Formats: sequence, C-alpha cells, structure tokens
Amino acid sequence: MATDSPAQERDEVSSFSLPARLEAILYLKGRPVTLKEMAELANETEDLIEQALLALMAGYAQRDTALEIQENNGRYSLQLCPGLGELVHHLLPVDLSIATLRTLATIALKKRILQSELVDLRGSGAYDHIKELVAQNFIERKRQSEGRSYWLTLSEKFHRTFSVLPDLGTAEPSQVA
Repeated sequence: MATDSPAQERDEVSSFSLPARLEAILYLKGRPVTLKEMAELANETEDLIEQALLALMAGYAQRDTALEIQENNGRYSLQLCPGLGELVHHLLPVDLSIATLRTLATIALKKRILQSELVDLRGSGAYDHIKELVAQNFIERKRQSEGRSYWLTLSEKFHRTFSVLPDLGTAEPSQVA
C-alpha cells in the first residue's frame, strides 16, 4: 500500500480553502483556539486567518446549521448552537446520577473549589461523587500547596462534553495555590 509523501499531503491540504482548513482545525481541536495558534497550524499569517475566519463565521450565519463559531477573549471555538442541547442530550456519553450531576454543577458554578468546601456544601456523599467524576475525567484534582485538601477544577472533557467554554480569565490552581 503506497503512502503519500509529506509534500503530497501538503498539496492535498492546501487544495482546500483557508476557511475549510480553519473549520477542520476548530473541529479537531475541540477547545478554544487563538488566531496565533490557527496561523501556526495552517501555516498562514494571522491577518489571513482573521479574514478567513470572518468568512467562515459569515457562512455559518447564512446557513441553517447546528454549529456556530464563537469568540471569547480572543479564542475561537466551533460550538453547538444554543437551544439544541436538549435535542442531543440523550446522545451525550454521560452516565451520572442526579446527586453526582449536582456535585458537578456545584464545581462548575464555583469554577475552582477546595474538596473540603465541596463536602461541607454537598455532604459526605460528595467523596464518592468526586471519585466518579475524576474516574470519568470530568474534573481534575490537585493537592493544595499548603493544607491537606485538594483543589477541584473542571477538565477539558467537561468543557467539550457540555459545550461550555472554559473561563479563560481565571488562574490555574498551580499558579494560585
């Protein structure tokens, strides 16, 4: 079986329009991406990326589609349009109890919370919820630099699964703790 050379692969990729290549980047990244990141991945200038992104966004706005490109703090992502979440809810790969979902919602509302505070809010059953949420990769758990508790934060999988953009204005636990 013959494989394409890197030069042939580049030629095939560049046969697609820049908006189409940006759409592929946004789709495959599955997280918000800056103009600079897209420029590096597409091997183009940021000015060209910005123009192509505007064309792509206009194309989505003119079509009847379930997807849209959202911009938040200079980062762009391909998202499901608001209002369609209920329609596709049964397709999500989430098998969590109501109590565990409530614990996850508490973490999502706080963005970052100490495990000890969460247990105070949700009760001792939260330990089992945390264990399940970590096992399913919906949250991340990092030991406090001072103290005996853990910081709980939302994972990238949470943001992808629930189509919620991360709050880019908050510092990472490792930077604060």
